[in-house]
Amino acid sequence: MPDTPLSVLDLVPISSGSTAAEALRHTVDLAQRAERFGYRRYWFAEHHLIPGLAGASPPVAIAMVAAATSRIRVGSAGVQLAHRTPLAVVEEFGLIDALHPGRLDLGLGRSGKQAIRSATTPPPTAPAPTNGLVIPKRFDWGTLATSPRIALTFALLQQPGAVSPDYGEQVDDILALLAGTYRTADGLEGHATPGEGADVEVWVLGSSGGQSAVVAGRNALRFAANYHVSPATVLDAVTGYRAAFQPSPRLERPYVAVSADVVVADDDATARRHATGYGLWVRSIRRAEGAIPFPTPEEAAAHEWSEEDRALVADRVDTQFVGSPKTVAAQLRRLRDATEADELVITTITHDHADRVRSYELLAEEWAKG
Repeated sequence: MPDTPLSVLDLVPISSGSTAAEALRHTVDLAQRAERFGYRRYWFAEHHLIPGLAGASPPVAIAMVAAATSRIRVGSAGVQLAHRTPLAVVEEFGLIDALHPGRLDLGLGRSGKQAIRSATTPPPTAPAPTNGLVIPKRFDWGTLATSPRIALTFALLQQPGAVSPDYGEQVDDILALLAGTYRTADGLEGHATPGEGADVEVWVLGSSGGQSAVVAGRNALRFAANYHVSPATVLDAVTGYRAAFQPSPRLERPYVAVSADVVVADDDATARRHATGYGLWVRSIRRAEGAIPFPTPEEAAAHEWSEEDRALVADRVDTQFVGSPKTVAAQLRRLRDATEADELVITTITHDHADRVRSYELLAEEWAKG
């Protein structure tokens, strides 16, 4: 797959000593540059009560970037359906599509309590690496599942007493509202304006071969698998999706994008320095603190690591691709080949914005060489 496109996943990171406003300005700048560098898509994830991330509302960020660019596709990776209604999602994206038609990707995530419950199964023994790709031992999400901060997030996001509908039913309703075919059980029609007929490409985001992969496959939707969040289960995710795939006029064959954490610099040593804060940043997530503002290399180097903390972040640190353009391109090719990905989605965080922009630029230049 010599022409595998690259896309961007922007978490809208806030660096230590910086602000959310500055992070948003950096996002607009990076999106404009990513368009010039040749990236296919520019996606936003949804996070709440996170000190170090400003991406609380993908639709708002998408509209902001769509207005500042002209060609690159923009979208969500993904909208958290655990606390959203299908109608609200369709109408929000319909509004954006009305101004920027044909450029939107609607990525749907099975987030919240549903996703955490499915992620707390006992971690199996780590499988052997595949074609040189590191597949680590599965992370046990049990600590996060019982975190008071996570419970507070759910409490604040949902109305009191609200129960999230089944994820598959929500996806079915979104597809029906977009197509104009929504009907209640007793035949009542529902039409979303704006939204109905919007030229929106629907994706499903998944970290395992469970419900998300099955829902994407049975509906012939594109599927994005999270190597950067759950590297241990990426092969299960893409295998489950392909096994469940049922061709339709919407999509005739499976289409898989796979995400990766990447830092590129002119040489390996410089890249490692720019990535120094990553382990400490992941530690804050895994300790259920919410991602901290991304530290400087000096701040990260000053942290005293315990063996427990090193084990806590090992799967993420060991699967981050860090180095020169040639080094990282080779690692990404291994990820692509092992997963048979049709597309790779790159997420890069460094403390300095200029280093982050340069990382994407260097990678695009190297990848274009084939």
